[in-house]
Amino acid sequence: MRVPWSWLREYCDPGVAPEALADRLVMTGTEVERIGVAGPPKADGFVVGKVLAAEQHPDADRLRVCQVNDGEGERTIVCGAPNVAAGQTVAVALPGARMPGGEKLRKAKLRGVASEGMILAADELEVGEDHDGILVLDEALEAGTPLSEVIPLAEPVLEIEVTPNRVDCFGVHGVAREVHAISGAPLAPDPWAEDPPAEGEGDASDYASVAVDVPDLCPRFTARVFTDVTIGPSPLWLAARLAAAGQRPINNVVDITNYVMLLTAQPLHAFDLDKVPNGALYVRTAAAGEKMTTLDDVERELDEETVLVCDRDGPTGIAGIMGGQVSEVAATTTRVLLEVANWNGTNILRTSRQLGLRSEASSRFEKQLHPALCLRAQAVASKLMVELCGAKLVPGTIDVAAGIPEPRRLTLRAARVSGLLGMEISQADQTAYLERLGFGVEADGEDLAVTVPPDRHYDVTREVDLIEEVARVHGIDEHLPTTLPATAGRVGGLSREQRLRRRAEDSLRDLGFDQVVGWSFTDPGEPARLRLPLDDLRSSAVVLANPLSEEQSAMRTTVLGSLLDVASRNLARGAERVALFEAGSVYLLEAPPGEAAPEDLGGEVDPLAGVFPGERPAPVAEPFRIAALAVGPLVARSWRGDDQPTDFFALKGVLEALAAQLGAELGFAPAAEPFLHPGRSAAVTVAGTPAGWLGELHPLVCREWDVEAAAGFEIDAAPLLGAATAGDESYEDVTTFPAAYQDLAVVLPAEVAATDVRAAVLAGGGELLQAAEVFDLFEGEQLGEGKKSVALGLEFRAPDRTLTDEEVTAAREAIKAKLEEIGGTLRE
Repeated sequence: MRVPWSWLREYCDPGVAPEALADRLVMTGTEVERIGVAGPPKADGFVVGKVLAAEQHPDADRLRVCQVNDGEGERTIVCGAPNVAAGQTVAVALPGARMPGGEKLRKAKLRGVASEGMILAADELEVGEDHDGILVLDEALEAGTPLSEVIPLAEPVLEIEVTPNRVDCFGVHGVAREVHAISGAPLAPDPWAEDPPAEGEGDASDYASVAVDVPDLCPRFTARVFTDVTIGPSPLWLAARLAAAGQRPINNVVDITNYVMLLTAQPLHAFDLDKVPNGALYVRTAAAGEKMTTLDDVERELDEETVLVCDRDGPTGIAGIMGGQVSEVAATTTRVLLEVANWNGTNILRTSRQLGLRSEASSRFEKQLHPALCLRAQAVASKLMVELCGAKLVPGTIDVAAGIPEPRRLTLRAARVSGLLGMEISQADQTAYLERLGFGVEADGEDLAVTVPPDRHYDVTREVDLIEEVARVHGIDEHLPTTLPATAGRVGGLSREQRLRRRAEDSLRDLGFDQVVGWSFTDPGEPARLRLPLDDLRSSAVVLANPLSEEQSAMRTTVLGSLLDVASRNLARGAERVALFEAGSVYLLEAPPGEAAPEDLGGEVDPLAGVFPGERPAPVAEPFRIAALAVGPLVARSWRGDDQPTDFFALKGVLEALAAQLGAELGFAPAAEPFLHPGRSAAVTVAGTPAGWLGELHPLVCREWDVEAAAGFEIDAAPLLGAATAGDESYEDVTTFPAAYQDLAVVLPAEVAATDVRAAVLAGGGELLQAAEVFDLFEGEQLGEGKKSVALGLEFRAPDRTLTDEEVTAAREAIKAKLEEIGGTLRE
């Protein structure tokens, strides 16, 4: 929003420089992005001149040699404007003046004739876009009068970033009220306080009619009729004001609608009444595929939610966004129908986005304006139509209203103000601040009964909003005391789960893996690329209602796909090896969508569930996962010093090292994941609870992502961290007594898992067995069909003595007995 300084001061003069006011506005919640300048950077060197003579240039057909009185004498100025003539009062730039682009004007010779200045056109002063002729001023002006007294030159312009809730600040008068509130400077009377006299014949209903088929999308539609309208250029003050505010002057009627919109924040639209058959307007929604050509000369195809203003022949404008060419005001217009309507903000925003069409009007309507603002704009525009167009206002206003919201009334409790702000603000000050902002205020004991004005109806809805208004006008930066938050107990520490997550991430980095953060969104086809069957829960992704793209229209159900995306991208760019891990959430539907919605849900669509109206959105679980993937040689920096191929056993070692750092015990069993290589995979359990998978990826999956053989794992963090003992470790005295090391080979049925073998060995070894680690697996004909040999390394140690052979032998026999219980025999 561009707010010219002279226009703002017309309604409230703060008595300070623009820079000081900008600082104060920023500190009270109105963001001023910058202070620009409209027109030349300085007003020096620009004066009013009188053309005394204008003769044809002796050597140029399109130039005229003018004698101009600049108030201090005559000077010669060569001018190329076709309309320059003797007797005119004109705007003159003298040598030394700085033009709007910053260029310094100098004396020059044009085809041999010296020129001492420049007679200016409107665009050369940036008060319009007309360059066909010079700017002709009022004859009553004296030669030599500083031009800045006639036209705002070097006009400061506040460029305000209006927050969506403050739709009132989309109008200059709303900004002026804000300045009045924070500075206490007087506020001029409301410009809509009085209507002009209605001197036209008959009644507005004799000329026009309005029918609204969609009152929920058009809460109010007002229209006034003007006759005897003269179309022409706007007066200089209006054109200059619009140009400084960023609007292109067009003609007096169109300029009035733009001026009033910029003043009141309420958009308007003018129809050539003679181009509206029978003066009848209809507000309806478009038919599917209906088309119309808007004022920007673009034919647009509409959908069934687009609201149109139509005559009996078809659409004349897209409601709240842009008018059409059918009934556009032109130079021949003599009768005008002025529309000031109120529209459903959500619908305007949707249509604007759907059409890719945004206008000054739509940017205001989409924030939701109050219907009461319509007649304010009608009053201001009517006065200007009469004054600037010579129009006659026909008595009566066509007003089709579906219902105007009752004024919002709130109670502002004194105790709540002091309790929330931590400081006392007197009732008199609270009243003064709110009344300056346009609120109605009445004392109710120590409290206040507050009525919210129409232009803040959708912004201030709660008591706390009133407290915010009082606080910011009072001065948060100046008066609000600095206090520390009241807390009970420790602040800022990490929870145990957070500490364990960080330990897990640090461990994987120490093991040679790089952490990545992938998208939570993914391709809906990812489950198929992972070979997941349709009945797998991971195939039913949560579908986004408004995705960034088709490739990111579903929430991921595994972290594996995200890791494969990153690995594929890095390998395609020359990486020789990739070792990645990610800790993040996946999103799983806990029940299939599509069940009939109960009555209490009303058939509404969950924006994330991607289901149709009338269906029940399924609940979504968000388990946190820790996953790793390696492609190419795995360099494990901390636990081995050599390169190791990426295979099942390499990733199993990484996962076991991670579990050891957390103090958790893992279990492994055969897996049947469709994306894993058969026979080179395992299901992972933690304390008997299924936790995830581990293994080499299936070649068909690797082919989908164009990677070589890869291996990885994906573990639910909840069971892993729940079983962790890290942080609860107890110490053990270091003993100087030696350990006894022995190896043990067990022959047993092939279906017995190595984890069961190790568990039996630890149970049999008792307190003397400190460790048992599997280091070899052998299968061969000499063992017999369906048999395998598992070798373990044993460490026996006592804390208080050196073990004897008899003690170790006894422990070994106990181990042997436990192994027999699971069908194992020692291999001699």
